[in-house]
Amino acid sequence: MSERGSPTLRRRRLGQELRRLRERAELTGDQVAAQLGWSAAKVSRIETAKTSPRKADVEALLETYEVDSGQRQELLDLHRDAARKGWWEDYQSSLPHGYTTLLGLEVEATLARNWEPQVVPGLLQTEDYALEVVRAAQPITRFAQGGVRSRVEARTARQQIIMREDEPLTLWVVMDESVLLRGLGGAAVMRDQLGRLVTVSRQPNIRIQVLPLDAGHPVNTGSFLHLKLPEFRDVVYLESLFDARFVEEEETVYGYEIAFDRLQAEALDVDASRELIKQTIERWK
Repeated sequence: MSERGSPTLRRRRLGQELRRLRERAELTGDQVAAQLGWSAAKVSRIETAKTSPRKADVEALLETYEVDSGQRQELLDLHRDAARKGWWEDYQSSLPHGYTTLLGLEVEATLARNWEPQVVPGLLQTEDYALEVVRAAQPITRFAQGGVRSRVEARTARQQIIMREDEPLTLWVVMDESVLLRGLGGAAVMRDQLGRLVTVSRQPNIRIQVLPLDAGHPVNTGSFLHLKLPEFRDVVYLESLFDARFVEEEETVYGYEIAFDRLQAEALDVDASRELIKQTIERWK
């Protein structure tokens, strides 16, 4: 389910390459749009992967940029791969657009660095805990009641990327100790969830650290997820109550990398974090 070859990343790469070709041809988006009888917004949406272009659209752009036959075929092959459907697209009608984009990027990421001050990271949630998280958001964000199950299923399917045998995603997590103490769904749900954290923390590709309540808080920020992608610039995913956004500016992304390093430095090490989680399980009995 979490196969490599994400069409989301392919679309981004295609858009990035088309933009590079336009700039090499010394054309503005408005000029290209005028030549092809398109709107400037259409050119922008293709280059930023906000829309999936038709093959005829890509061919028209390549003709305008006078691309040679060899490179043209490479880009048409890239377009073909980008047009394929990812598993997460089955959930598009019930998930926010930003979240489905995240799922597509995660499939090809090699490393995810996640700071969570409020809830257990989605990649580590049990099904029952995920259900409580989704239910808590539903009355506020007001998505359809029928979408609760789809959102939980998508969270569960998402976790295959840290379990796959072929190059599983490396996941580094720092979470605030309050996450372990905040009861979602009652004692039984919390015991199972914390037990899962103990179990997965022993996997070689997963590192879980807890920032204790009595430690200094080095970074005053909400949750963030920093993805390292092969052959593509890093991306930071920021989720708010009603929407999400991706940070791709190199200097800003580097700032988040420094922030995560600070959080790791202040948090308990992996072994001490595991012991604290085990001790907290006892508090939920």
